[in-house]
Amino acid sequence: MMIATAQSFVPRASPSAGSLRALDAVNFFVAASLAGFGPFVAVFLGEQTWSQEEIGLVLSIGAAAGLLAQVPGGELLDVVRSKCFLIALGMVMVGLSAGIIALWPAFAPVCVALVLQGVTGGFLGTAITSISLGLVGHDLLGERLGRNQCFRSIGSLAAAAILGAVGYFLSNRAIFFATALFVVPALAALGRINADDIHFGQSVGAPDHHLTTEPSRARRRQFWRDRGLLTLACSLFLFQMADAAILPLIGGTLAKTEGNRSALIMSVLLVVPQIVVALMAPWAGRRAKTWGRRPLLIIGFSVVPARALAFAMTTDPVILAAVQVLDGISGAVLGVLQALIIADLTIGTGRFNFVQGLVGVASGIGASVSTTLFGLIADSLGRSVAFLAISVTGLLAVVVVWFFMPETRPSLSLHRNVVHV
Repeated sequence: MMIATAQSFVPRASPSAGSLRALDAVNFFVAASLAGFGPFVAVFLGEQTWSQEEIGLVLSIGAAAGLLAQVPGGELLDVVRSKCFLIALGMVMVGLSAGIIALWPAFAPVCVALVLQGVTGGFLGTAITSISLGLVGHDLLGERLGRNQCFRSIGSLAAAAILGAVGYFLSNRAIFFATALFVVPALAALGRINADDIHFGQSVGAPDHHLTTEPSRARRRQFWRDRGLLTLACSLFLFQMADAAILPLIGGTLAKTEGNRSALIMSVLLVVPQIVVALMAPWAGRRAKTWGRRPLLIIGFSVVPARALAFAMTTDPVILAAVQVLDGISGAVLGVLQALIIADLTIGTGRFNFVQGLVGVASGIGASVSTTLFGLIADSLGRSVAFLAISVTGLLAVVVVWFFMPETRPSLSLHRNVVHV
């Protein structure tokens, strides 16, 4: 049995400015290195005379590996004290994966490389969030997550420009050597984070933990009965099921209507949201503390049905680019709120990263189902019907949050703690 009680934080020194600046750089370079995968892999393998079926298969295997790694990765992060070491190990795996793809673009080596990269991607974001919580504590986590998201977006944008230029002026193979090079400054930035600044108890959701003992941990089955957590997981599943199919459907339409311009237009549709995220994420982090989590979550979720309705009615590239601003709003809001709400719901449990993994699996399954489901609807009933179905699914996510999601922002003085009796 578990009883929630008041909890007081143990006063401690603030993290050094150097550690916080180093975390900015880590977010930038980790995002930059991961930007080298995804579409660039498909382009390079296509150049190597791979079939679309083979490319889809290895990408799916990598995505499945990432999904399966999230819960064990979260468990590991709750136990291992050196989160920076795990991130460093993950970054080495990313660099190794990029090198394998560049040097041995055969089926088996590429499959191994994408599994390594997928497993790494399954815990890198979780680990950075855990370090952030350990550095700044719960009260300042929203603002820190907003800053993290800002630097990730800037890193992704910078990498896309650099890697695109490398592919154009050198070769598509060179893109992966450049991707591996991004690992070097990421490791250098990690080395500048002072390990003493990271409070282990805070980083796992046990802020009263003292370093001489292991933190008390909640039983895993507790989380299957937590209304807030179940609502969050369900709503994120629906959100991702709606959101993930939108750009693939638009891409298929543009290929038919815009011809040679389709790649350029798709690049714009990808870049616009990242710019909005970079600008809005710090604002979202601050507003999560003053407004509360639930109003912002409703705003972020409401964007998807609006985008889908707009895309159902037009294929005009200018209007599509304007509508993509909405995607940046949802990206900024959810990039902050997902981890922040989980931190709210796991204060005192010692299972912050485990729960991050659980919720990540729900989101990932929703995204995996999305492209297949709505692709079939588009093929059978037309793109307008598919976008209307996406809009309804996104609206259902809003309804779930509106009626079932509690406000999770804790007061300034009272926090949940878990006592085993």
